Amino acid sequence: MKSAVGRKNKQGTEFEGEYASLLREYATGGGEAVLGRAYELGRRAISERKSLLELVSLHHQAVGQLFQSSDDKKFQEHLLRTSADFLSECMSPYEMAQRGFQDAVKALRQINETLEEEIKRIAYSVHDEAGQLLVAVHLALAKLAQELPPAQKEQVAQIEGLLSEIEKHLRRYSHELRPTILDDLGWIPAIRFLAEGVSKRAKLPIHIEAKISGRLPSTIETTLYRVVQEALTNAVKHAKAKNIWIRAWLKDQVLHCSIRDDGEGFDAEAVQASTSRKGLGLIAVRERLSAIGGTLWIESSRRRGTELLIRLPREENHVNSSSAR
Repeated sequence: MKSAVGRKNKQGTEFEGEYASLLREYATGGGEAVLGRAYELGRRAISERKSLLELVSLHHQAVGQLFQSSDDKKFQEHLLRTSADFLSECMSPYEMAQRGFQDAVKALRQINETLEEEIKRIAYSVHDEAGQLLVAVHLALAKLAQELPPAQKEQVAQIEGLLSEIEKHLRRYSHELRPTILDDLGWIPAIRFLAEGVSKRAKLPIHIEAKISGRLPSTIETTLYRVVQEALTNAVKHAKAKNIWIRAWLKDQVLHCSIRDDGEGFDAEAVQASTSRKGLGLIAVRERLSAIGGTLWIESSRRRGTELLIRLPREENHVNSSSAR
């Protein structure tokens, strides 16, 4: 740990020295070539994970040192003008990175919306088309049973029982893929419906406390529903929890949602860095939230359970009436 800190401090000192040296060179007559090196220095700052505030602070420090090194007023005025150009060139990689990030977020949002539309189409196909076929099979079997002896009628009845089970499973899969209640009533009723089904199948109490009214845009409600769905899936499959608590509340125009369990817990950083199903699921959750301006915090430790905390700024234009759609 000490060696890593030492390398980081040495790296920072080298960067500061190079920045001050390049700024001095540009201020004393350096041309476009020095500005090109300033741009590369900005790219290096990004790779070394320096924030814009750190870069600006470093710049002010370097300018101050140069300013104090000379009493020549003309040089000082020239320094202030040229240093602004130097800083602007050094910061331009940050601007490009920001634009790239915004483009990536926009593309991710479009992908998620397209994926949800496809999920909706599949869910409705499973519910409507497969359901209609099963009804037709039931009618055909009923007609066939009328002409059969009692022993064979019993066999047909068993087949109809199996078909009814298939129908029940298809209906459940359809609802979990894209519950109609999500579109009709919103994400809180949809989460209650989801939790009820998960609780029955897993024999696991799920406690819900929601202090939020009104509707949000469809994209945001769908994202929140998917995040809770993934969290419940992980809690049931991996946590070995005895209870799950879901809370949603609004504070200072920020929507909060917490999904907590009393299970085994895990090393959150290691899981998110891995390529396991659980790790990829948490990464996907974080990316989904990022695409709508939300953030995700994960608190977990061995044998102390896990909590996923969602925070989403709630702008006024996000709020729809309960009848919106």
